[in-house]
Amino acid sequence: MEDLNAQWRKSSHSGGNGGECIEVANLTGTIGIRDSKNPDGPKLLVARAEFVALLATLKH
Repeated sequence: MEDLNAQWRKSSHSGGNGGECIEVANLTGTIGIRDSKNPDGPKLLVARAEFVALLATLKH
C-alpha cells in the first residue's frame, strides 16, 4: 500500500509540541494522509485531484 521511500511532511504551522497534526506524502498515484502521533497506524489514500480539491476548499 505504501511507498517505503515516501517522505511524509506536515505543515510548518504545526509547531514542535507534538500536537494534533496530520502528515501527507506523495505516493505512487495517490496522496497519503496519516496521524503524526501514530505514523504506523492507518492511512487514508486519496486521488491527487481529490486532495487538490480538498486543499482549495480548506483555503476558502
